[in-house]
Amino acid sequence: MTELRRSPLHDRHVALGAKMADFGGWQMPIEYGASGGGVVAEHTAVRTSVGIFDVSHLGKATVAGPGARDFVNSCLTADLGKIGPGQAQYTLCCAEDGGVVDDVFSYLVSDEQVFLMPNAANADEVVGLLAAAAPDGVTVTNQHEDFAVLAVQGPKSPQVLQALHLPVELDYVSFVDTDFDGRPVRVCRTGYTGEHGYELIPSWQDAPALWDALVEAARGLGGMPAGLGARDTLRTEMGYPLHGQDLTRQISPVQAGSSWAVGWQKPAFWGREALLAEKAAGPARRLRGLLVTDRGVPRGHMNVLDADGAVIGQTTSGTFSPTLKQGIALALIDSGAELGESGEVSIEVRGRKLAARVVKLPFVPSHVR
Repeated sequence: MTELRRSPLHDRHVALGAKMADFGGWQMPIEYGASGGGVVAEHTAVRTSVGIFDVSHLGKATVAGPGARDFVNSCLTADLGKIGPGQAQYTLCCAEDGGVVDDVFSYLVSDEQVFLMPNAANADEVVGLLAAAAPDGVTVTNQHEDFAVLAVQGPKSPQVLQALHLPVELDYVSFVDTDFDGRPVRVCRTGYTGEHGYELIPSWQDAPALWDALVEAARGLGGMPAGLGARDTLRTEMGYPLHGQDLTRQISPVQAGSSWAVGWQKPAFWGREALLAEKAAGPARRLRGLLVTDRGVPRGHMNVLDADGAVIGQTTSGTFSPTLKQGIALALIDSGAELGESGEVSIEVRGRKLAARVVKLPFVPSHVR
């Protein structure tokens, strides 16, 4: 059995009484119930005040050398030509058949340097694919344990950063390299919660001191540390896809509603021909939001039925929404399914049917811009 890897903040999480679990081969906090949090309280803190997340399990890699930007642009889906240095971009690493190997954030440092943040479980594969395709002079360096990633999310996130004398006046999906207490840190106006927020990227060894300062400032504002359980409920309320559930090798960007992250006019990227063909033909299924109108909580891999009881799809993610106090789900629904004006469907949950309806995403308003 492979031993789980640990964040540089592992001891901090244990001291806070966090419930730990395996996330992509990393032992990470689900919630901090023993210290007064819990998923619902942590979720609510992010929506109303501020939450501090450790997401250091996310991958980190640097592509560097002459033509690094152009090389990455020829591999990943989004068009790096549309942003400038100091800006970030959500993108996808696809297989040639259009399936999604991973979703990735690209940070354009310069034409000769791109910093990438893939998911924990897929980081080695993404780095390996890029390294194998890199031209002479371009290097791809896996830096998974060189940097930590701390997310500060919520309406009071600017006050937290201001307390640490860190910059807050950043445009959405932009970043700046600065320092905290004399140590370098990258501050990014990004996040995965739908709230105003930032992601901070310090070196691995500098993460504990930065975490301590962030948590202290957050607690002074009514905020708290938040685990990956709240991160999941927050992102589901936004309809943000999670790789491995809503995006997979079998679920393409066209099906998942992620076509906006594809530079369709680019001459080359992995999976281009397959995705263009699917886009032209129309996908056989599409990711939709389901709002449960019964008492009950859906999970992934549950059948979705139409009014006549016929299976028309399957849930990919499902949870209880702390904001709405209702069950919510993301589901792949057959494109030809007849839903009617009200969009009423049902979800099979352990032998019973939960009434639900198809709704436009996100489930709750976004405040990221």
